[in-house]
Amino acid sequence: MRGKKIYHQNAMDFILIGISAVILLTLLVGLMALFSKRGGKEEDVVLPTSGDCTTCSGFDEACEQTCMMEAATKEIEYYDDEELDRYKGRDSDNYTEEEADEFAEILYTMQPKEAKGWNRSLILRGINVPNQVKDELIAMIEG
Repeated sequence: MRGKKIYHQNAMDFILIGISAVILLTLLVGLMALFSKRGGKEEDVVLPTSGDCTTCSGFDEACEQTCMMEAATKEIEYYDDEELDRYKGRDSDNYTEEEADEFAEILYTMQPKEAKGWNRSLILRGINVPNQVKDELIAMIEG
């Protein structure tokens, strides 16, 4: 009987030591965190939730909309395509093959990274891309 009492007392001591150690470690970590914040005069780093307009992938509509609104407040950028202004207001499905070729020629002479900006430029100018060229434009933007 006496052996069980000693075993029970040792188990209780072990549990109390474990709980005390956890509490002590928690206090120690909390104090270290508190003093490290006060000691260093570093300001918290705030990361932006989204990138600039060059990082818009086309899948985030909020990013695209924000960038389109931002672009609308700036001067329209031309891509040596001033001749396309004559198509302002024309529906995408109302281009001849020759007219669509004008768009394709401009598209194929630019760098792939310029395609998204060119598309924004056309939108801001009220020019719809011909249906015959849309697939190539989308492929270049997403590529």
